[in-house]
Amino acid sequence: QVQLVESGGGLVQAGGSLRLACAASRRTLNDDFVGWFRQAPGQGREFVAAIRWISNSPWYGDPAKGRFTISADNAKSTVYLQMNSLRSEDTAVYYCAGGSAGRLEYVQSYDSWGQGTQVTVAS
Repeated sequence: QVQLVESGGGLVQAGGSLRLACAASRRTLNDDFVGWFRQAPGQGREFVAAIRWISNSPWYGDPAKGRFTISADNAKSTVYLQMNSLRSEDTAVYYCAGGSAGRLEYVQSYDSWGQGTQVTVAS
């Protein structure tokens, strides 16, 4: 399994921006993918965005459309999530995860998870 470490979370005012990073211990040559999910207190894990290593093709969930951008630096085996126009409802723990098969928006498609990074948006 790949090891994943998130960074970049913190406290930001509504309307502000944050960039999260997910560093992977390795990257295979297969069409593996990395996804971002978030979990607010008392709620389930919600798909935010994902990207495939080989093609760098992104896929976005509803929370991300129009405001967040996912990108990958293949040389650094790092995936970024640029979050703009943040809202209080974006407050959650953000997790990155690695997978190799299945639909990108499904939690069960991922078999490696980071420890999570807290994002708090103050209104």
